[in-house]
Amino acid sequence: MVGLKDVAERAGVSAKTVSNVVNGYRHVTPATRRRVQQAIDELGYRPNLTARHLRAGRTGIIALALPELGNPYFAELAEEVIAYAAGRDYTVLLDHTHGRRDQEVLFIRGVRAGLIDGLILSPIELENEDLAARGSDAPLVLLGEREYEAPYDHIAIDNVAAARAATRHLLELGRRRIAFLGARHGRTRQPAHLRLRGWREEVSAAGAAAGEDLVATTDGYTRADGARAMARLLDSGAAPDAVFCYNDLVAIGAMRTLGERGLRVPEDVAVVGFDDIEDGRYCAATLTTIAPHKQAIAREAVDALLARLRPGPAATPESSVSPVSPEPPRHIRPGFALIPRESTLGRP
Repeated sequence: MVGLKDVAERAGVSAKTVSNVVNGYRHVTPATRRRVQQAIDELGYRPNLTARHLRAGRTGIIALALPELGNPYFAELAEEVIAYAAGRDYTVLLDHTHGRRDQEVLFIRGVRAGLIDGLILSPIELENEDLAARGSDAPLVLLGEREYEAPYDHIAIDNVAAARAATRHLLELGRRRIAFLGARHGRTRQPAHLRLRGWREEVSAAGAAAGEDLVATTDGYTRADGARAMARLLDSGAAPDAVFCYNDLVAIGAMRTLGERGLRVPEDVAVVGFDDIEDGRYCAATLTTIAPHKQAIAREAVDALLARLRPGPAATPESSVSPVSPEPPRHIRPGFALIPRESTLGRP
């Protein structure tokens, strides 16, 4: 197995110089850096990441827990996190909470000392008291639109602004009876409530219809939920000329029902989704959607987590993981974009 000493001998430099090049230190002349890199390429040297992490008191492993791996949005987000973490020399362990509170609590409290450097969680049912009672000192970063009063970094797009952008797009196309599919009962800090709030604010500002007859609740956020909600809305006589859906899966289900009822998209009913999953680009009428910047979410989450780590003694069952940075928690807002497609603009 090729080591630092082999590369140093081939390049005619010290092992310390090779280490400086591998670790990206600046105080190496360009000529020396080129010579060392050529030796690395010729010998096929690969840094020992395990040893590097152990010297910093880390394991090189972070855990990511998501609520619905069957939802394409979360699958795509997981890919981005894994890819970006790999670029930072970290391995990602993936967990599936099914959006259940007991599983989310187990994830944030059940980390074995010395095995994981930090956690990234997209919670659904977790409560403030669960976070307050957390005993682990491993860094934790929260994803998603649930709002918490807890001392942890939180990465989430501005749902109200995104919903307003989607609704504004429909209003600018002349739609005046815009329905919202995907409302939920219960907590007011859920993403559905934030997106509903954005819808209300925008239609009210435009003087368009914003009655409760245009709001449809769903039990979940699947294609089937969207199809059923759209059917109930049509059966109620609400007669919308546009629909803003909680996510793309709900929108795809809604478009299926519209087609079965003989209604054309977008001529009779325009449809906007949320998440920009790949499926939406291949519907019979490609789906207009809000696209959260998934790469930015992944980058911000991993960077926030690693920024919380600082060098410490090698991890042991007694010492747990590296100490956590005392910096105050940050609330980071990655961007989003409205992607207009055929479900609102029609075919070219």
